Amino acid sequence: MKKRLLFLGPPGAGKGTQASRISTKYNLLHLSTGDLLRSEVKEGTELGKEAAILMDKGELVSDKLVLSIVEKKIISPNQGWLLDGFPRNLSQANSLESLLKKLSQPIELVLLLEVSDQLLIERLLARGRSDDNEETIANRLEIYREKTTPLIEHYSRLDLLHSINGDGGINQIEAAIEEILI
Repeated sequence: MKKRLLFLGPPGAGKGTQASRISTKYNLLHLSTGDLLRSEVKEGTELGKEAAILMDKGELVSDKLVLSIVEKKIISPNQGWLLDGFPRNLSQANSLESLLKKLSQPIELVLLLEVSDQLLIERLLARGRSDDNEETIANRLEIYREKTTPLIEHYSRLDLLHSINGDGGINQIEAAIEEILI
């Protein structure tokens, strides 16, 4: 079974839901970069303090800082892991691959959850967040495509990318992912 995974997909595709389910079921370390950053800040670590300063200013946390936090978590070569939310662009992918090469833990599989725009919009509007309206969602989807298309092409060239139809139900999508994992 593949045990070093990366999940890609647009906002609302269900990456977090599936990552949580798969990581729990197969005892993989779920590395959601947003959760990792919040955890470091809450714990008051040196990396967390550095991240908090940037986050409090509304600035993006540097790739280097995110990579340091990821490295801290995946230090054990025996523990499988699932990255959710990072990398988001080709530059981050290259940095991540350098780190993983150093750790002798290359990505084994990249799963792309593909969902129709209409369903993404419906899902995101149903979350009920104040910043979720059709205009902001359309903008986020455009930014996602602009940044992620080269990433998708990159992992496809490396023969790591597998696409999953994310339009179905949670259990149906999980079953499709499991078919590829095993």
